[in-house]
Amino acid sequence: MSFLRSVRPSNLIILTALPFIVYLFASSGDYQRSLRAILGVENGSSAFVPGFLALTIAFASGIAVLLLSRTKAYRPRLSTAAAILNLVAAAVLLSSGTIHPFVASVVANAVDPFTSSLVVKGVTPRQLTEAADLAVHGVESVLYPAYFGMTLLGLGLFFAGTRNTDAADSRLRSVGGWVLGLVNGAGLIFIFFFAHIAFAAGLATTIRAAIAAYILAAVMGLIWVGLLQLHYTARTSLLFALATLAFALVATWFLLQPREAYVLAGSLEGKVAIVSNTPSGLIGAVRFGQYPGAPEKESAVRTFLGPTEAVTAAEKKDVTAALLPKAAVPAGWPVLWETETLNDRDRSAGITFAVLAIILGLLTFGGYLHRRHPLAIGSEFVVDTIRGIPMLVIVLYVGLPLSGALKDATQGVFDPPNLMRGIVAMALAYSAYLAEIFRSGINAIPVGQIEAARSIGLNRWQTARLVVLPQAFRIIIPPLGNELIAILKDTSLLSILSIRDITQRMREFQSASFLPFAPYNSAAIFYIFLTLAAASLVNMIERKYDIKHR
Repeated sequence: MSFLRSVRPSNLIILTALPFIVYLFASSGDYQRSLRAILGVENGSSAFVPGFLALTIAFASGIAVLLLSRTKAYRPRLSTAAAILNLVAAAVLLSSGTIHPFVASVVANAVDPFTSSLVVKGVTPRQLTEAADLAVHGVESVLYPAYFGMTLLGLGLFFAGTRNTDAADSRLRSVGGWVLGLVNGAGLIFIFFFAHIAFAAGLATTIRAAIAAYILAAVMGLIWVGLLQLHYTARTSLLFALATLAFALVATWFLLQPREAYVLAGSLEGKVAIVSNTPSGLIGAVRFGQYPGAPEKESAVRTFLGPTEAVTAAEKKDVTAALLPKAAVPAGWPVLWETETLNDRDRSAGITFAVLAIILGLLTFGGYLHRRHPLAIGSEFVVDTIRGIPMLVIVLYVGLPLSGALKDATQGVFDPPNLMRGIVAMALAYSAYLAEIFRSGINAIPVGQIEAARSIGLNRWQTARLVVLPQAFRIIIPPLGNELIAILKDTSLLSILSIRDITQRMREFQSASFLPFAPYNSAAIFYIFLTLAAASLVNMIERKYDIKHR
């Protein structure tokens, strides 16, 4: 009975319905197939489970040694048991070959299947070539003994430092703790957040996206709140005014660069030749007839590498007109339109600096009027603007046009994958809500406590770290938990970017199977379990900090 009282009422209802849900998935082939597809269970992935479990146990037990030794009620037996389990797991890694299939799968799915020579082309799920598989075996033969040695060293130093409380033993304990923490922590982070998990790829994508977006959103939210706390000074206003003037001058310099002359020559009976690096504004004007004497209908265009190729195509009658630099137009061609324009590079740079100058100017003027720091006004504008845009619009905007513009601006150097684009979009959207949560929690702390902290000599950072943030964190735990649940559900919007999370895999399976209810019911049930697990985690943290009985 005490166990039932400790369970949340909503979870109790799910526990009551759990036998029926288990029976449904156990007895129905449609639900079994839909569950496998939604979770992302690949063919033959059962061979990867032992390796995943062995690595997880090894790394988690190493971290458990540190965590159990840092609790208020230190239990040496539990810490020793975790150390023994860590040694046993490290020995299994050293002596067993069951880990290799999982490691090989991680390597195969970490490379591009179309360009990499490490994987067999056209094979699903991905498989390493024989040479790559031997290379992975060679790396494992070095890593596993190294991990076993680091485990022995870390545990030895850690437990040697627990015998006494003098400074030397404390240093040994600290060094051993650092060794265990770095090695096992890095391994655990890699396994859960970066390694390909073939027996639950869809679930792993959803959880990883939610956690990464939540952490990034919290960091960005703290940045917005930190900017809101900045104080106004006359010097700040002067510096921003000078920065505005500097951006305006740079924009003027780019926009006043010499224009390039272009000529549209020939006849508009057929296609118009366009050469590379022609300003985009001219291309649009020619294509859509936005110049004097243009025809009412849209003109077809054809792109060529340079003027020579365009002139050759015109002579062969492949095109009947060409938009060329004035110096490249052959003599005798009838001129349809002549103009001068700025090249795209200078034009884009000038517009960018001009927009920055306008934004900085408005922030500086607003800060001067209201005696507030310009960045505080900018942070407030960002938070209010983001909260007014639907989540789906932000995901589409960041994932498609903004990422494409950054790729073009960096000439393909910056081209993040779709998952990274989706994570950044969700983090940007939720940072505004988390910023308001952080701000309300900070404002809830009485001013007298801040003044008392200042009176005993604490600076602003010490006051925030030791007085304000600990109390504010207790207050904002429930709304932070709500945002975690919301961001976990909103990862379903990432399927619009073709990210193969639970929702995208559900859509793919439904399109292939034509089943009306099984895919949707399976996804809904799975999301319910995920959100209830997140709610239980938040509830546990609330009880730990005694939020309800402050």
